[in-house]
Amino acid sequence: MVRAPHPVLATEGAEVDPLDPVMLALAADLVATMRISPGCVGLAAPQVGVAAQMFALDVTGHPKTRTCHGVFVLCNAVVVEATRKEKAREGCMSVPDLTGDVKRATRLTVTGVLPGTTDVVTLTTDAFEARAVQHEIDHCNGSLFLDRVAGAHAVYPRKVYL
Repeated sequence: MVRAPHPVLATEGAEVDPLDPVMLALAADLVATMRISPGCVGLAAPQVGVAAQMFALDVTGHPKTRTCHGVFVLCNAVVVEATRKEKAREGCMSVPDLTGDVKRATRLTVTGVLPGTTDVVTLTTDAFEARAVQHEIDHCNGSLFLDRVAGAHAVYPRKVYL
């Protein structure tokens, strides 16, 4: 797992060929790494050291989840509609000691390609899944949640739960 301030986290990811065997292996690695990381609901390629437009997500069972598409990986995701912005606390595996208040859309539509296909899919979601998708797309574009907080007053030490 790559941690800030590693330069790959500030690098815009390259578009990927979803049929490339290397990208298929990356997709599998993202899902496997996400699953073994406690509390992780999403993981983008830059977080494993690859500047690429790919992320895995699974908000199943998270208490803030409303809409849930289960586990999925998207390549070359683009936000096509984002509405109803709300501020909420976010954390990140690549910034393990901090959380922050980030304003994001609570209703979201994105397009992307599933690994192993060339078909463009449209995903419409809300609430926590929408926030998580936007967080991962930011990673793919070289941004961290810290780039979106209003200032130092909106950044907090991560609480440790025993």
